[in-house]
Amino acid sequence: MWNKKYSEELKARRQKAIDGGGRERANKQHAAGKLTARERIEILFDANSFVEIGTLVESRSDEFGMSEKKIPGDGVIIGYGMVNGRIVYASVEDFTVMGGTLGEYHSKKICQIMDMAIKMRAPYISINDSGGARIEEGICSLDGYSGMFYRNTQASGLIPQISVILGPCAGGACYSPAITDFTFMAEQSGKMFITGPQVVKVAIGENITADELGGAGIHSTKSGVLHFTYPDDKSCLEGVKKLLSYLPQNCSEQPPFDPSFRGVENSYKLEDIVPDNQRIVYTVKRVLDTFIDKDSFFEVHAAFAQNLIVGFARLDGSVIGIVANNPQIMGGSLDIDSSEKGARFIRFCDCFNIPLLTLVDVPGFFPGSQQEHNGIIRRGAKLLYAYAEATVPKITLILRKAFGGAYIAMNSKGMGADVVFAWPIAQIAVMGAEGAVGILHKKRIGLADDKEAEEKRMVEEYTEHFMTPYIAASKGFIDEVILPEETRKKISESFFALKDKNEMSRHKKHGNIPL
Repeated sequence: MWNKKYSEELKARRQKAIDGGGRERANKQHAAGKLTARERIEILFDANSFVEIGTLVESRSDEFGMSEKKIPGDGVIIGYGMVNGRIVYASVEDFTVMGGTLGEYHSKKICQIMDMAIKMRAPYISINDSGGARIEEGICSLDGYSGMFYRNTQASGLIPQISVILGPCAGGACYSPAITDFTFMAEQSGKMFITGPQVVKVAIGENITADELGGAGIHSTKSGVLHFTYPDDKSCLEGVKKLLSYLPQNCSEQPPFDPSFRGVENSYKLEDIVPDNQRIVYTVKRVLDTFIDKDSFFEVHAAFAQNLIVGFARLDGSVIGIVANNPQIMGGSLDIDSSEKGARFIRFCDCFNIPLLTLVDVPGFFPGSQQEHNGIIRRGAKLLYAYAEATVPKITLILRKAFGGAYIAMNSKGMGADVVFAWPIAQIAVMGAEGAVGILHKKRIGLADDKEAEEKRMVEEYTEHFMTPYIAASKGFIDEVILPEETRKKISESFFALKDKNEMSRHKKHGNIPL
């Protein structure tokens, strides 16, 4: 029978692709603390659900002895399967095959699976572990990156895109993760840089290690390129699965409801967590833990711009996005990094129908020449733009301070907030009482016999007459002043009332965010 003859050949070819670079190279991966591409697939996807395609594709070039290196798969595995019971598409680079370098057919495979993800309206995951562009294939290799970047851009806002850096990611390869929604990295093996340490040394004479240049620590704390870091491959992939549990399949769906999460009602503890003394700091995550579902907060960009906290949580089983000032860092003031961090997160939530809760305790935008010279005007405007542009349900709770332009930027009523609450201790003003009195009554204080006592009296008078939330509420800038113990109830009721919000935007190609 002809079937037997051809099945043996097919099995042999498939086995060659599965073997990849062979056991020796797989052992080197393990020795470096890395899993192989197929081991990573087994962790990421539900058991026996992954379907591989493009298994027999080989590299095209016959130059530089490439014909002798041809291995089915061309250094990348593509396919689809179930993650948490929902369909996901993925490309997984295989470092054991020609160092995972990207050639023409390597990139064609990746573009093929990206096209499928876009057509099927399902998340796309890219696992990067590559030596970069394949030199032997020249311009064909470089052109492969452009096809990937184009599809990343077309998919942006349509389907969730996640990049996972589990090895080197250098040169042009870095820009695909930069366009995707979230980037993960394994601390043990991941590296990202446009130009590597050797090139840097030759070009500008700087001696620097790969970790110092583009390791997980640098990109999670200083550059902000990474959203999540984990110690190793396995924990990193488990983190990806956790993130997917909060995200819808595409922009037309709602985020997944999970009734297994248990609601928490500890709002009565808030009075003890947040002091009414504006100078005493507190942990804003403890505030969240009193009313969101138990163990549901999943922080994004945890190590970057820590003066603003962003992340996903659940409230009564439904997903919400949270943006909160963190008084423990820089008093919770806004700066360049936190503005961009918040804006990016807000726009993602708006893309994928995730309602937004904003907790405000902000003294203003951080002052100084460094901020001004590095573009706080332009870059801080991104936060205002993101809130004003967002059409998902938006609820704001002012805990304590809300001063100056930062009050506006943190989802104020005039910026499109659907509901704004404030606690009785909230203060809303152009600036703090001490600063205002120092400007308004400088002469009067200077003429007083007891300058200190006069200043204190005027600060108290100014606070009572100009900074209480009741003034803002009387003018409609706050919808309701609530007690701390009412926090969960009011927020939950408001999100329920807003669940069918449908705000149609004006017809235009797109706005021009101040990039």
